[in-house]
Formats: sequence, C-alpha cells, structure tokens
Amino acid sequence: MPIGKLDHFSIRTLDIEASRRFYTEVMGFQPGFRPPFKFPGLWLYNGAQYPETTGVVHIIGIDLNDPQGLKDYLGDRELDTLNGTGTVDHMAFAATGLAEMQARLKRHGVTFRERTVPSLNLHQVFFEDPSGVTIELNYPAAEVQQAA
Repeated sequence: MPIGKLDHFSIRTLDIEASRRFYTEVMGFQPGFRPPFKFPGLWLYNGAQYPETTGVVHIIGIDLNDPQGLKDYLGDRELDTLNGTGTVDHMAFAATGLAEMQARLKRHGVTFRERTVPSLNLHQVFFEDPSGVTIELNYPAAEVQQAA
C-alpha cells in the first residue's frame, strides 16, 4: 500500500487561542468540524480541502485542570517537551502569493527568513508558530520578482 501526501499535523498547546489566531490570521486556515473529543482543541482546514479531509492542523489543548481525556486518547507528554518541533525539524507547505504572505507576516510581527533554491526554482519562507514549531512555505521562485 503506497503512502500518500501528509494528512495533517497536531500541536499540543497550553494556549489554544494563540495557536488559533496564528493559524487563522497568519496562515489563513479556517476552523471546521472536529469530533467531540474529551479534551479541548480545534481542527483547521485549507479552504480547498474542507470538508473532504480531516483538516491540515489539529490544535490539541492541554487542560491542566482536567488532563485525563487527553491522556486517555493520546497518552501523556511532559510539559517541558511541548515546545518547538522536537525531532521533527519543520512542517512544509506548497504555497502561492509570496508578497501577500510577506506582508501578512510583517503585519503580525512574525519574524521570518527567506532563501531561494535555484536548482529547484523554489523560494522558501521560514518562521515559527506560537509553540515554536517551524513552518516552511515553498513558493515558485518567479514570485520573488513579483513581490519586489
């Protein structure tokens, strides 16, 4: 059985609202259906995929006053391990609209770095979400001239 494209990634956080704002306002995802799990959270979708998928980003809330639902469903994790990407270096998305994203990142005060990979005709933008997860956006290199 061949493995297809990445379905989604999940982020455990103590601050659901900061993650929601980041992924909706900065990244442009939209909240959508989420099953009634026994722990807080939300599922965020790329508009083109909703409702045919399980969402792109699953935000998993950590309720320190009632952690049992999350522990039962996903197991326990030490809080000090829940910052950054751990052994996973980054999450990458194909994207278009480089100039718009650069402006959006600046407007929200998100520090980012860029590079062009000439052999791949690819322009990359890197930044972190509120939990320290590194996000990579890959744009066609031709958009660099348009954004200038």
